[in-house]
Amino acid sequence: MAKHDQFDDFFGDDDAAPVVDTRADGRLLRVPLKRLVPNQVNPRMDFGTKDELIDLGKSLRRRQIQACPAVSRSAYLKLWPDHVKSIGDVDYVLVTGERRYRGAAAAGNATLNCVVDDGVAKDRKTFMDAVVSENVDRQNFNPVEEAYAVQALVAEFGSNRAVAQHFERVDGWVTQRVLLTHLAPDAQELVRKKAMPLDAARSLGKLARDNSWNSAQQLAWWQDEQKRRAAASAERSAAKKASKTSVIPKPLVGANAGAEPQADEFYGRKTLRVGDTLDERQVAAPAAPASSEGGEVQRLAADTLVRPAPGPVSRPAAQETVTVQAATVGLLHSGAALMDEAISSLSPSERSSFILRYFHVSSGVEAVIEDMRGTLAVEDRRSLAVILQQVANGLLR
Repeated sequence: MAKHDQFDDFFGDDDAAPVVDTRADGRLLRVPLKRLVPNQVNPRMDFGTKDELIDLGKSLRRRQIQACPAVSRSAYLKLWPDHVKSIGDVDYVLVTGERRYRGAAAAGNATLNCVVDDGVAKDRKTFMDAVVSENVDRQNFNPVEEAYAVQALVAEFGSNRAVAQHFERVDGWVTQRVLLTHLAPDAQELVRKKAMPLDAARSLGKLARDNSWNSAQQLAWWQDEQKRRAAASAERSAAKKASKTSVIPKPLVGANAGAEPQADEFYGRKTLRVGDTLDERQVAAPAAPASSEGGEVQRLAADTLVRPAPGPVSRPAAQETVTVQAATVGLLHSGAALMDEAISSLSPSERSSFILRYFHVSSGVEAVIEDMRGTLAVEDRRSLAVILQQVANGLLR
């Protein structure tokens, strides 16, 4: 036996720690399917096709690696006494593992290995946590199932915040999911089939909740929303295409109205050179590097305003605005590029206005949360949440 030292207790790696017999609390049993039943509070509804379940059952017949957690009938009925008829005359009730149960039944298996632990049924909160947590953490639920699972936890934990803290999420994580429970079955089916994106489903869920919309009204909104999204996508495509095309400048009015435009390779279009006397500020931009093929120069640069030389300038009343280079349009379709330009070009007070304006035009806290979640992984979202908490603390000082 390895020698024990003072570091073992500190690091928790004592090689001499005894193996504990937990049979009093968790007994591994081979239970006949006729003496076993799934619980009646499982939010999962999609267990796969019949063929998939048969394949699973055959695999379990060869070797069942993971036993199904279960509780005794009496322990379960203490929590839900009204389920006495629905569970029937059985000995044990599954906590999780209903898909394995269905697979075993589909393949004609006689038994299923279970670990029986009535401690899981000490109260409804503990039981529901055991039912839901594994599936949420492993993302086994589809979005609608997850919505009902989180809703069930809210009922047991007492509030959205309590559930969010339990899963180490922000409050909005709970609210966004529960919104899907307000969708009509037809709309929920679209979400399951991924025919309706989650951002649209959550927006619809909020509208359905606030306005008590029926199924027909919800589907009508989705039809209109699809048209709006298609139109917006077409506009973005057109703007992106336009950003690659040079803009023809408007003629200047004033002293240089009769000047002959010259070809300027710096801009790649007909314009007046910066050296000429101007009646208005002219937009200029640095040249982009030429392609390695030696072909036409490719340009995409932000606008830089060049002021005319000091001195008296003639300013006719009918003066027109100068043209803005098309690259500005391109910035509007790249969030990263737009933010880079804002940070490098704006003063501290202007940056503050730029950031605060986002919150002014946003549709609410849920929309801000959704924007910030984006495609971030769970760990990245947690890191961002910590940063935002630090920002909040700083704002309150």
